[in-house]
Amino acid sequence: MKILSSLCLAAVVVLLPGDVHAQGLPEGFVELSEVAPGIRVELRYHGPDNFVGNPIDGYEKPRCLMTRPCARALAEVAAELKPFGLGLKVFDAYRPQRAVDHFVRWANDTKDVRMKASYYPDVPKAELIAKGYIANKSGHSRGSTVDVTIVSLGGGEELDMGTAWDHFGPESWPDSAAVNGQQRANRLLLRTLMAKCGFLPLKEEWWHFTLRDEPFPDTYFDFPIR
Repeated sequence: MKILSSLCLAAVVVLLPGDVHAQGLPEGFVELSEVAPGIRVELRYHGPDNFVGNPIDGYEKPRCLMTRPCARALAEVAAELKPFGLGLKVFDAYRPQRAVDHFVRWANDTKDVRMKASYYPDVPKAELIAKGYIANKSGHSRGSTVDVTIVSLGGGEELDMGTAWDHFGPESWPDSAAVNGQQRANRLLLRTLMAKCGFLPLKEEWWHFTLRDEPFPDTYFDFPIR
């Protein structure tokens, strides 16, 4: 789960009560279900099934939040998939800065390796920051970056992408030769449709996409998800 570095002048915004609208969100943010109720959501940072092994700071409720343009673009992707009996699942969207800070604290605690076998089996925990898997800023905190996969509309089964979401390692690169042809094809389908609907991919993670024309390109928010 590579986390992007920020520009030096980027701001971290902590919202005051007067800065939010009636739903408790800053202007320009929505809950995904308001715009695209058919998209599945599995917010793994709200619970213990993630690389830390605990719920992450700031994920107080399982609400999938993002900017409105991002939600609309995801709805377009879902519409492209629907005729084929497929849909989208979101693992993460808006991520408070305090959650990113939690990741950094965890990465510096090299004794806690409970989740190593599941999420970073071949990378020493002491190298996660140096190798760029963990950093002190994330595009998710700007509200227009999402972690997604493709699922069947019927039972919700995930297409085989070759690795699990948030797997730290070169196998997660979209073009990795470590996965088979069908798995690469599934990754390509996801990347092609996300690009068609306005998203930019990350070369190190098949699941990670940022809206090309994101509305807050230099702002890192820190309001909790509640």
